[in-house]
Amino acid sequence: MSASVGPHSGGVGVEFRRVGLAYGARQVLHDIDLTIAAAERVCLIGPNGAGKSSLLRCLAGTASDRQGAVLVDGVPLEELSRQTLARRMAIVPGQVQLPFATRVEEVVALGRLPHEHPLLGARPADRIAVLRAMDRVGVAHLAGRDARELSMGERQLVVLAMAVAQGGRLLILDEPTVHLDLRHQVEVMTLLADLNERDGTTVLAVLHDLPLAMQSFPRLVLLAGGRIVADGPPAEVITAQRVRDVYGVEARFVPGVG
Repeated sequence: MSASVGPHSGGVGVEFRRVGLAYGARQVLHDIDLTIAAAERVCLIGPNGAGKSSLLRCLAGTASDRQGAVLVDGVPLEELSRQTLARRMAIVPGQVQLPFATRVEEVVALGRLPHEHPLLGARPADRIAVLRAMDRVGVAHLAGRDARELSMGERQLVVLAMAVAQGGRLLILDEPTVHLDLRHQVEVMTLLADLNERDGTTVLAVLHDLPLAMQSFPRLVLLAGGRIVADGPPAEVITAQRVRDVYGVEARFVPGVG
C-alpha cells in the first residue's frame, strides 16, 4: 500500500439527532444522539442486533423509515443530492455480490462515476485515481482478473479500493475485515489510519472484533439494544463489567480487557 490517491480538503462531519429506526413493529434504534467530527476515526461495536449496521443505513440514506435527523457537514441528509453524497461519502458493505463478469479494474473504476464528465465519461484523472487506489490498497496485481473468481477476502479489498478511488471525505465501512486473514486485517486497519491521519478522511466503521477495534480506533461507540451505552477512548468503553453486561461473557475471553 503506497502513495496517496489525491488531495483531500478535510473530512466530513456527521450528526445523528434523536435517530430511531423500526423494522415493522420492532424498534431497532432508539433516540440516537451522536456527533462525529470531521477527520475523526470512530468504530461502532456491540453484539449482534445492537443496531450498528442499522445506524450506518441511516447515514447512507437507505433507511427510508428513519426517525429523527441525520446531518452531513451540517446539512440534513434529505437536502443533499445523490451525486453530492456520492462525492462526499464512500461506502464499503460487509457483503459484496457481483452478478456478472467484471474485471477488477472495472470494479474499482465504479468509484469514479460520481466524478466523471456526463458526456466525456472517464478522463485521465479518473484512470490515474483508479491505478493509485489499487496500488494503495494492494490489489494492483489482481488487474485483469474476473472479480467474481477472487476469494471473498480479495473481493473485499477490491471494493475497498473502489471506495478509495471514489475519494470521498467520509468513509463508511460495515465489517471491512470479516473475510480477511490476519495479515490483511492489519493492512486494512493501517490503511484506514493512514487515510484518516494523512488525508483527513473521516472514518466510521463497524467491527465485531473487539481487540482489533481497541487497537485500531481512538474512539469507540458501544451499542446495545439500539442505544448507545458508552462512547469514548477504548480503555474507557471496554471494561470488564461492560463486557459482562453487554456481551454476556467474562472479560478474560477478550484479549486486552481485564
